[in-house]
Amino acid sequence: MPILALILGSTLAASAWAATTVVPPLAAGPWVLEHDASPAFTPDGDTVVFARGNGATRRLFAAHRHDGAWSPAQRVAFSDHWMDLEPAMAPDGRYLVFISNRPANGTGKALDGDWGGQAWPGRGGNLWRVDRVGDGWGTPVRLPDSVNRSSTTFSPAVAGDGSVYFMRANPADGSFRLYVSRREHGHYQNAVALALGTGAGRSDFDPAVAPDQSFLVFSSDRPPAPANGNDLFIAFAVPGGWSAPVDLGLAGSEARLGANRTMLYYTAPDHRIHRVSLAPWLRQRPAR
Repeated sequence: MPILALILGSTLAASAWAATTVVPPLAAGPWVLEHDASPAFTPDGDTVVFARGNGATRRLFAAHRHDGAWSPAQRVAFSDHWMDLEPAMAPDGRYLVFISNRPANGTGKALDGDWGGQAWPGRGGNLWRVDRVGDGWGTPVRLPDSVNRSSTTFSPAVAGDGSVYFMRANPADGSFRLYVSRREHGHYQNAVALALGTGAGRSDFDPAVAPDQSFLVFSSDRPPAPANGNDLFIAFAVPGGWSAPVDLGLAGSEARLGANRTMLYYTAPDHRIHRVSLAPWLRQRPAR
């Protein structure tokens, strides 16, 4: 599964993914290296934070656009020791949520992961928040246990009301499920699994959610994704839950919405960031 490739630093993704249609072009931007991933944009689209590196070397980098040109990416100050990845910008641009294997109290050894029936030393993850302060960043704060119930919690997406979507390993079979922790009265509520019709032993992962939570893009190995691979899917909010997910016909992971909320950035099987417009699918969204 691609999440293993990102965290463990393996080349699993290249063999596991099989594209089901013509791959959209590479997305132009400051992500110039293989394994650069997860571009998280500010609302104006002129600042982006993304992950660089492979496995334990992953850190967060930021770049800024001036007069149409991107500055060289620089590592952000708070991402200097631990494995940091999968940044997700709040829709208002005031803060960032990301994954880190740093210990909860900031000292000690890195978090261990546990999925697929085995332990992964130093490859665990929890969700952390860091606020933008002027032109820089504050001190990262771990989200509460209502979100971080295990050390195998990855891939956040932030909605306009502060609710956070993410993936967590299923202890029963090692697969991944998508969850949401609602933000109510300034507090994160206990996370609940999304009802997306995931089959037994199948995995849904890497969510990207619209600010108004009207649609959700995620990766899954459910049919009709190719055997031993995964595709990108889209689901729409309907009364009482979510519509049946629709396959976009693209193999990929690490989905992120662009500043205009209709352009999707994602990692393709070549380990590079590509983009595709969601407009054809969004025109078909059901009435809420």
